[in-house]
Amino acid sequence: MNETASRATHDLDAVVAQALAWRAAGRKVALATVARTWGSSPRPAGSKLAVSDAGELVGSVSGGCIEGAVAQEALEVMASGVSRVVDFGVSDETAWEVGLACGGRVEVFVEAVGEPVDEARRGVSPAVLAELLDARRTGRPVVLVTPLDGGAHRLVALSTAEPPVQQAPVQPVQNDEIAAAVAAVGRRDQAEVIEVGGRACLFEPQLPARRLIIVGAVHVAQPLAEMAGLAGFAVTIVDPRRAFATAARFPGQALVVRWPDAALAELAPDARTAVVTLTHDPKLDDPALVAALATPAFYVGCLGSQKTHAARRTRLGAGGIAEPALARLRGPVGLRIGARTPAEIAVSILAEIVAALRGAAGAA
Repeated sequence: MNETASRATHDLDAVVAQALAWRAAGRKVALATVARTWGSSPRPAGSKLAVSDAGELVGSVSGGCIEGAVAQEALEVMASGVSRVVDFGVSDETAWEVGLACGGRVEVFVEAVGEPVDEARRGVSPAVLAELLDARRTGRPVVLVTPLDGGAHRLVALSTAEPPVQQAPVQPVQNDEIAAAVAAVGRRDQAEVIEVGGRACLFEPQLPARRLIIVGAVHVAQPLAEMAGLAGFAVTIVDPRRAFATAARFPGQALVVRWPDAALAELAPDARTAVVTLTHDPKLDDPALVAALATPAFYVGCLGSQKTHAARRTRLGAGGIAEPALARLRGPVGLRIGARTPAEIAVSILAEIVAALRGAAGAA
């Protein structure tokens, strides 16, 4: 994963790891999590801030405008052991100072880190946080369920059919409402507060990074890889031609110098993966497309003209690819925006990938 795509993952991992480290050292610790936002907000739901009993801070729940107030709430929670939901309003004047166009509201859930003392003083168990951290590091898709009334946390495996992901043996789901909410936030890939059994619960999906596999270390691949990294994708570039797939041409990017079919077999695209072929060479593109169409990749596209794409479909069909699979193939790749330069073509490709990911009209 390149540096840009990994930054958000690293931030959350660092917060949880530091909270566990403080707790293991015998320190009191509180964890603050953005539960809901209204209006302009610098940090989305699920953003976390760890606070030690010495007032040390790791992470962020805002652009800096409420961190001090949240830290004070955290110290009070450490003293009482009773979690709380705190509502902060950010004025337009304050919002401008931290880089927002206008103000809004942020709801933050603050809880102690530690084993429960009783029903009133429960907090989040270090064992739950350790399992969450392990799931994130190993790529197991899970959802952290936190009752905002201070009830017990649950770490639930995400094993829905849409999108298909590997099952993570954390906790089975026996409550239909919880199972439906877990599946919903998994599809949307965003933290949300959902009422379950009359209780407001924060559902935080922790999913493997979205991936983009680019076949062909050509000129268009350079801006596409950079832009995709900025959009949060973990990018891998595949090309057996060592003269093309070099660190000098693709600094900081993951390079696989292998034939595309072998590379895709190893990379195993899943439902959070997009695959794009850019070489114009059937010897490279066709095996990659055959391999990609046999996976649940949410997007499979190929660069080339209408004539080239028609010939490609004919070849693949003659090679045994069924029509339903061919119907998934997008080509010529990219939204029709009149792109001409490599960077403009990269913009059109990434835009179509995002539209497909989000189910937007432009994906059709």
